[in-house]
Amino acid sequence: MDLSRRVFVASAAAVAMTAGLPALPAAATADTDLSRIPVGPDDTEADLVRKASQVRPTARQIAWQALERTAFLHFGVNTFTGLEWGTGDEDPDVFRPTGLDTDQWARALRDGGFRLAILTVKHHDGFVLYPSRYTDHSVASSSWEAGHGDVLRSFADSMRRYGLKVGVYLSPADENQYLHGVYANGSARAPRLIPTLTDGDHRSPSRFLTLDATDYGAHMLNTLYEVLTEYGPVDEVWFDGAQGHIPPDKVEDYDWDSWYTLVRSLAPAAAIAVTGPDLRWVGNEGGLAREDEWSVIPVKENQYGRTDWALSYDTADEGSRAALVAARPKSDYLQWWPAECDVSIRDGWFYHPDQQPKSVDELTEIYFGSVGRNAVLLLNVPPDTNGLLHATDVTRLREFRERVDRELPADLARGARRSVTPGGVTVDLGRELDVDRVRLAEDIRYGQQVERAVVEAYAAGSWTQVAAAGTVGASRILRLTEPVRARRWRVRVTAARGAVRLAEFALFRSSV
Repeated sequence: MDLSRRVFVASAAAVAMTAGLPALPAAATADTDLSRIPVGPDDTEADLVRKASQVRPTARQIAWQALERTAFLHFGVNTFTGLEWGTGDEDPDVFRPTGLDTDQWARALRDGGFRLAILTVKHHDGFVLYPSRYTDHSVASSSWEAGHGDVLRSFADSMRRYGLKVGVYLSPADENQYLHGVYANGSARAPRLIPTLTDGDHRSPSRFLTLDATDYGAHMLNTLYEVLTEYGPVDEVWFDGAQGHIPPDKVEDYDWDSWYTLVRSLAPAAAIAVTGPDLRWVGNEGGLAREDEWSVIPVKENQYGRTDWALSYDTADEGSRAALVAARPKSDYLQWWPAECDVSIRDGWFYHPDQQPKSVDELTEIYFGSVGRNAVLLLNVPPDTNGLLHATDVTRLREFRERVDRELPADLARGARRSVTPGGVTVDLGRELDVDRVRLAEDIRYGQQVERAVVEAYAAGSWTQVAAAGTVGASRILRLTEPVRARRWRVRVTAARGAVRLAEFALFRSSV
């Protein structure tokens, strides 16, 4: 092993055995933020690798990564018009979900193995799913529930009732506000008092914030303020970077810095995705991460503090040593910016009756290509015009969870005797067992360090390599082409950026 890349590995079950080994890298604490480290044009490759090894996730990022499977719910006027991108001039009365049952959503997602759900509170059309003080393009202008309906309230209550965390998506684009002369109207950024009280507004906020914003930026801030103060704790706030369907000379420069500040002030535990500092878009809508997905990647800031890729969002290699060097001229920081893999269970993001859900096999491949590659899966399941998840989709979600459970049943290595050596962990199962799935995880409190690792089985008197991986991160799942029968198993880290701590070395025999 290259001495410049020596690694020292401990399993979660054998942390005490690390005594006498060189000190592990420090973990971030509540009082420190090591999630981004500045870089400059004079940094050498060795400097960049050293800095990358020092980057640590925040507590909110660690909590998010542990979710593994999250859900998206695209629901709004598009559900009833058949569009994917609305126009902003829809008659709100088109929104009539005659049988809305958000408890049904929550049960189906819980039974499907999901732990957080994100609702499209406002899509690009600008229609909002709760009665807002700041727009008439909302459920309050519909005859649904006689104008007293509130999808967000029902959604948030149901998710919490069934043990799921709550996420909200508010599109930066807003076709309705463009038609009203607010979006992309050329207004200058100026200090705005948030919330902006309206006629008949009986709120008595305990706290006002003064934030720089355009006219539309202030509209977004006020909308966010309502969502984040009136519906209970929010665990993820999801933005994309969409611009409205507007003339090219009319562009709204989004007030990212002020939006981020508001979210941090009102929902400090919420992860801000995917045009945000906490989580990034993986770069495709197929739900697949890269074979080697780094959580530490080079980033730059633009457009009022927006976190952006130093390399392109769809670059095949975002975080290797070569990528760090290639991005150096454009990088401001190396940042813990893990990938979220979004994909819809159907072809569209909104419900269309002529579409069918993906098969269990397709969803399983997406699972291994996202959760199995150091990312979190975000699966969209769109409610239909009745306000229900279609029965076919509900069945498919349950079948998907059951398939994953069969792919990864009980860990055969749980409770087994382990030995920790510099560079590896060996497991003795006590008897020969068949294994065809291996799951590895680093303790990401100490960063992401592994660059290469091999898994070996001891059979016929010698160690034989049965699988290999590049990156590991929070979760790496390896599928063997056929079961291997052995009593002793080991993982060896053959290249790393710094000292490594493994949190998981699990072995499985699938039953599929």
